[in-house]
Amino acid sequence: MTKGDLVNSIAENANLTKDQASDALTATLNAISNAMKNGDKAAILGFGTFSVSHRKARKGINPATKQPIDIAAKNVVKFKPGKNLAEIVN
Repeated sequence: MTKGDLVNSIAENANLTKDQASDALTATLNAISNAMKNGDKAAILGFGTFSVSHRKARKGINPATKQPIDIAAKNVVKFKPGKNLAEIVN
């Protein structure tokens, strides 16, 4: 599903115009992104929880050259599906 498909689905299911649905989706994604940027979790009941986890710097090996490399520390996004979503998928 693309963002356009999602906008169309929101517009149809919520009786909104495509512009209104696009604005609503953008606002929702921005709210989730801003919460995670500030170190908070974004929990959507029945759907799941988005969170940020920190990965420490570590040593790795370049598979092509077999030479050791340094892998920088970084923050990664995690998603844990909610019970309802997990049941729908299975």
